[in-house]
Amino acid sequence: MTTRSTRIRPLLTRGTAGIAGGLLLLGVAGTAFADEQQGADDVDVNVQIAPLTGGGALSMTVASDSTALTENGSTGVVRQFTGTLPTVTVTDTRDAADIPAGAGWYVLGTASDFTSSTGDTIGAENLGWAPNLIDGGDSGLVAEGDVVDTALDGGPDGVGLVDQELLAITNDSAGVAEEGSWTANAALTLKTPTTVDAGDYSSTLTLSLFE
Repeated sequence: MTTRSTRIRPLLTRGTAGIAGGLLLLGVAGTAFADEQQGADDVDVNVQIAPLTGGGALSMTVASDSTALTENGSTGVVRQFTGTLPTVTVTDTRDAADIPAGAGWYVLGTASDFTSSTGDTIGAENLGWAPNLIDGGDSGLVAEGDVVDTALDGGPDGVGLVDQELLAITNDSAGVAEEGSWTANAALTLKTPTTVDAGDYSSTLTLSLFE
């Protein structure tokens, strides 16, 4: 940015000097250039902008770009921290007729490892969630994803948010399009051994909308 400003400034300086010189010349010989206007005409410039066909879009917003986990429900062998995923809103402004047959949309989430300012880490497999459909519309065609447990919970669902996990889904985009928007969040749970190093940790939970 600094380099660009440095390059532009000499051009502006030279341009200003040229204008000043021109004004000086016109001032000295002003009468020689004071031509009388012999006529004038206006030209109307018109443009016709047609309505968009197949307009609208499928989009996603998140109510906040951060959330905090606080210790809650720890035991003598496991420390537990809980919080809530900010509300996720999926909006569809398309006409149902413009949506391809058989299309469906879904929101996935994946988390990075937690890291502290001192370089300590807590693996993403220790963060789980329980999706919650706040407003799924009246059709019943939008559903929340399954609970994903933490690695310390074990079992087939004890994988954490290492891979892309389902928050919400519909198998019929066209069938729900007239509802317009849907909202969901999730209960977040981080579980660690009691031997975890103390510190302030952070992770990035990436949410993605697909169709």
